[in-house]
Amino acid sequence: MSEPSASRLGERRPRVVIIYASAGAGHDGASRELAGRLRDRGLLAECVDLADIFPWGLGRLLRGTYHGMLSRLPWIYGLLFAIGGNFSRAAPITRALLRPVWSRVLRTLPPDTRAVVSTYPVVSQIVGPLRREGRLAVPVITYLTDFAVNPIWVSPGIDVHCAAHRTTRAEARALGAGEVRVAGRLVSAGFRPGSAAEKRRARERLGLPVDARLALLVAGSWGVGAVARTAAEIARTGVAVPVVVCGRNEALFRRLSRRGTGHVFGWVDDMPELLRAADVLVENAGGLTALEAMACGLPVATYRPIPGHGRANAATMARAMVASWVRRAADLGPTLVELAEGTVGERQRAAGLALFETDPAAVVADVARGGAPTEAATVTAPAGYGPPTPGGPVGLAGRTVPVGPELPAEVPAGVAAVPSRRTLTRWVGLRAGVARLRIGADRPRTDGSRPGNRPDRQG
Repeated sequence: MSEPSASRLGERRPRVVIIYASAGAGHDGASRELAGRLRDRGLLAECVDLADIFPWGLGRLLRGTYHGMLSRLPWIYGLLFAIGGNFSRAAPITRALLRPVWSRVLRTLPPDTRAVVSTYPVVSQIVGPLRREGRLAVPVITYLTDFAVNPIWVSPGIDVHCAAHRTTRAEARALGAGEVRVAGRLVSAGFRPGSAAEKRRARERLGLPVDARLALLVAGSWGVGAVARTAAEIARTGVAVPVVVCGRNEALFRRLSRRGTGHVFGWVDDMPELLRAADVLVENAGGLTALEAMACGLPVATYRPIPGHGRANAATMARAMVASWVRRAADLGPTLVELAEGTVGERQRAAGLALFETDPAAVVADVARGGAPTEAATVTAPAGYGPPTPGGPVGLAGRTVPVGPELPAEVPAGVAAVPSRRTLTRWVGLRAGVARLRIGADRPRTDGSRPGNRPDRQG
């Protein structure tokens, strides 16, 4: 039963402003879905693109630069992502560079705003400091769209982080986030498991082979990564027919259509039907389509992930057991069969569907209406993670990470405390980060093969 509209009760409906960045479909798709669910709960909700807040068209320039890096020079994006993840001063520097935008963000917020939601890491580095310094008087929530948590996602002043999975929560807590709630995922209601009859009808309508094992290959709305190479490798396994979605990458669509490898689609309007027609999803970034597949009960394989967040999401999703990271071409065929028909696929379907048993809109609505936060809980961190040491490196080896830590008395409620500075620790971390970057984020593997996330040089 849906919650009664606040307007019918004679109350002023709380307004929630969701600030996202139009950098691919994942962030803006989650923002639109969250806004719709908040409206269903009787709140006012609106989405604001960060690109429209930046002055002089700078936001659109940055978006185009990001797209160009992913499409043509992904190693540069991987390098920048590594810097953000390895240098302790990356987040503070980012906050300092974004300070001139503060006033523009504040002017964007209507006077009756009751909560602000960030669905993009750069946005969190703006609204978090505004909240901490008292210039933003309403709660701020970060909805972590990625499974993996990069340090740029975590900002002082954020009241609540919404995480996909307890593994994501452990990563956020290890990076110093305050209250982190496992709040489920957001996809449209049209994404749901289908019956065998629905699968057959979908294949017939889409012109796909009815009795073949189909591997749906996606690469985001921009169609970036080693898509052509991956499609050819799926076909060579002989265990599945590749069905490729090129998104808005028209050049990729024409290239694959000429090659005649599997079945090729451009932009797809009815993605739920296509997902229900497939047996397994192959993806490279851990983005929105991976979540939509999980909501449809479709097992997910990550293969040749793009640098940066693609590889980070691949690792976290594998640890959370909602996806399988295929690291070698020789493992691709057996993995596709196991996911489509084996016990690994069954377990993964169950883990993926469990992400949608809770609704993040409930958390946001609760905060916007001034509801009391849930009681503090604990989560056992996976190997390699532990409770954060203020100003120092992350603890290790599966310790218990508290959620909702106590804050110093001088810090306002709901505002995270700033870690103390330790110059020696930061200097050691800086040197270690430089060493990692000099070695390279994509080291050759011990078996002599090359990393699997290199762009397709075939054109």
